Amino acid sequence: MTLHPAAGPTSPLSVVAVVGSTHRPAKTAVLAEAILEELAGVLPIEPHAVRLEEVGPLLGGALYRSQVPEPVEEHLQRIEAADLLVVATPVYRASFTGLFKHLFDLVDQYALVDTPVLLAATGGSERHGLVIEHQLRPLFAFFHALTLPVGVYAHDHDFTDYRISSPLLAQRIATAVRRGLPFIDGTSRHEPALDRELCAAATAVAAGR
Repeated sequence: MTLHPAAGPTSPLSVVAVVGSTHRPAKTAVLAEAILEELAGVLPIEPHAVRLEEVGPLLGGALYRSQVPEPVEEHLQRIEAADLLVVATPVYRASFTGLFKHLFDLVDQYALVDTPVLLAATGGSERHGLVIEHQLRPLFAFFHALTLPVGVYAHDHDFTDYRISSPLLAQRIATAVRRGLPFIDGTSRHEPALDRELCAAATAVAAGR
């Protein structure tokens, strides 16, 4: 994937949306779909959704990557190869769910280096709005991913019958996508061997070895 600022991408971006809801219908899934639609309005994309309510029962018993069934392995490979991740999760007990974390525990440590990630979350009230900064950004900082400047948080009053009814939320989605465009460039990643060497060296230096 090559992104030329003046002309746009020369081929569709592989965009993987990871939806952390454990049930359906879900406001989190609606939010992720709205973000994908906004992205599709400004970039050519090939979207793929990884829905936790579908993969969760399959990965819950896997302690290691080698133990996951083939459908989960395919989703993991799509996450690792994405040009852009859209990660949306409901707030559960002030964080994301254990299954959501378990899914990313199985992602290769160096596979997401420099991958742009648009963060999103839903909660029952505005009081959980900092989950993006306090929980999601640190998780993807571990992966050396590139979290986009603006995340999208939505609460129950932004939806009516599982549809976005808040103009302010629609505006936040548009702003997050617009502000993220300069960082979405597939030319800077997908060098797994080099990524591993550089990150391992940085980790060793930080540990004083």
